[in-house]
Amino acid sequence: MSSRANPKVVVLMGGPSAEREVSLSTGRECAAALRAAECDVIEVDAGPDLATRLMQIAPDAVFNALHGRWGEDGAVQGLLEWLHIPYTHSGILASALTLDKERTKDIYRAVGLPVVDSILADADDVRARHVMPPPYVVKPYNEGSSVGIYIVHDAADAPPQLSDDMPARVMVETYAPGRELTVTVLGDRALTVTDIITDGWYDYHAKYAPGGSRHVVPAEIPAQIFDACMDYALRAHRALGCRGISRTDFRWDESRGLDGLILLETNTQPGMTPTSLAPEQAAKVGIGFPELCRWLVEDASCDR
Repeated sequence: MSSRANPKVVVLMGGPSAEREVSLSTGRECAAALRAAECDVIEVDAGPDLATRLMQIAPDAVFNALHGRWGEDGAVQGLLEWLHIPYTHSGILASALTLDKERTKDIYRAVGLPVVDSILADADDVRARHVMPPPYVVKPYNEGSSVGIYIVHDAADAPPQLSDDMPARVMVETYAPGRELTVTVLGDRALTVTDIITDGWYDYHAKYAPGGSRHVVPAEIPAQIFDACMDYALRAHRALGCRGISRTDFRWDESRGLDGLILLETNTQPGMTPTSLAPEQAAKVGIGFPELCRWLVEDASCDR
């Protein structure tokens, strides 16, 4: 990226995905932080004219605050590579891999990271019958932020009646009981472990509504589990080819010890809202929010 003291940074936000509102919140927070870090910031809501707008602005870097498809799946990364504009977060391949949850798990398996069994299935088949023994979880294989999640409990007689807006192909995976843990990796450093405590499960409301969840950071868990989470998150970040920042989510069944720890997914565009986990972890290790956002801009590049 340019070495200017006050770089011109486009904060790319919004867009057409199911996570548009989360992205707008992330974008506003990051834009404010970057202004505090002495960047010249221009906020851009990503639309069909994005390439034209970026060529007109000619930024030193793009801060990618998009979430979900098109912004998080390698699509906008390809556009930025084509325009030769340095950008934050992961590149084309890592972004595409991590938003495809089944391919992410293939990479996890290949490097020996623990996961539960899962399949891709036609949504109509999932509506018609149990495609695996309950309990299991049904989700889109290429969205985030707990969009479109169905939990089928072991006492369920009927298969889940998925909404009409679910994709034609969905991921079905064995339900993993236990505590929700997460680790942010910044650069090549795992920051810490957060234990996410909710009244139910960690759904969209719990993630983004004030008071929707309580975060214990650093997590009060056995050292063996803490260290394994840190190690697994860093290994996942490297195996997937992530850059800049990522966050890997876990479930831990404490009754089974280390055998009860499994990886759920890795997020290359972790949220930066007031209730988000990555900025909170950075703060716990002494990295303020403006400093975190400025570091990501300074790390921006092409060919990621």
